[in-house]
Amino acid sequence: MQNHAPPFANVPYAPFSRSAAIAVATDEWRLWGSRVGQPPDYTQTEASMGERQPGLWQRVGEYWWEGMNAGEPDAAYTGKHDARGHVFTVPENGAYAWSAAFISYVMRIAGAGRAFPYAPDHATYINYAARAAAGHVTRPLLIAENPATYAPRLGDLACFPRGHAHALTFADLPTAHNFPAHCGIVVAAAPYDIDIIGGNVDDAVVLEHVPTNAQGLIDDTSENWFVVLRVLYQSSRSLTLCTIPKFGWAVIH
Repeated sequence: MQNHAPPFANVPYAPFSRSAAIAVATDEWRLWGSRVGQPPDYTQTEASMGERQPGLWQRVGEYWWEGMNAGEPDAAYTGKHDARGHVFTVPENGAYAWSAAFISYVMRIAGAGRAFPYAPDHATYINYAARAAAGHVTRPLLIAENPATYAPRLGDLACFPRGHAHALTFADLPTAHNFPAHCGIVVAAAPYDIDIIGGNVDDAVVLEHVPTNAQGLIDDTSENWFVVLRVLYQSSRSLTLCTIPKFGWAVIH
């Protein structure tokens, strides 16, 4: 179905590349104040929630509009409005989680075109990637990899299950039903660390430092990182890593 993306992303004007996806995600992170992960604040009020502030609730609306396919009711959401334009209350926030919309937006704007399984939930493209890994998807864009044996690369998506699904394992994929989860895009790497940007983290776009071991495998006991989605970019030109002293993490150019 026709989507809401601008022509440069629909055509696209440039090859879908990991450098483009990382640049889109990183620029959005900067727009939200370059926040680095910290424990969530469960005492936030309307006035302290980034997604409900002027200029930012509209930006979340763009993630929904451009990330979703036309006809998807969720495409009309914003950071604080439902599909009819009515403001939902702070306690209702969880029903309008936009982290999957953010990933869909990043992939769309970076030029993934019709190949990415855009969805308002992460489980849709996690299960797609798992079916692709089993050989059940023709010309897939995502392949599910076991984080116990696969070191995430720049531009990959790292995911963990949430809520009632918190104990899911890689072996459980694909699942028969959708489940709550969170995914972020790997934007940088350094020895014993990868940096992941995700949306709707403490009501904002946030960068998180995730520890890795000597082989580059995720080594983080704080979350159940149960799958990495390897993204098959069209362009994988040689990239140069450099370290920014302020954060001590590597970025690409």
